[in-house]
Amino acid sequence: MTEATSPPAGGTPDAHVLKVALKSFRKKLKVMRLDKESRIIAGPLSKGTQSGIVAITPPSQFPTAVWEELVKQGRLRYSGNGLYEMVDE
Repeated sequence: MTEATSPPAGGTPDAHVLKVALKSFRKKLKVMRLDKESRIIAGPLSKGTQSGIVAITPPSQFPTAVWEELVKQGRLRYSGNGLYEMVDE
């Protein structure tokens, strides 16, 4: 983690860190869904299915305090077992 994306030592992370973390979370969620949807399940002529992935583990380059703050702000929802999901979808 660079100085620009690291949260302050005490208190809540600043707005820039939260914005970068949320963007990173969305990108990881999108990639995981696309990966799941692109697998051929029955064969090359199958119609495919939606992934059904709604919750993921957040990117590890940000500390837990960042994800907890995003939950407090209502941007993410904690699903249990270290999984978070998007609220606005």
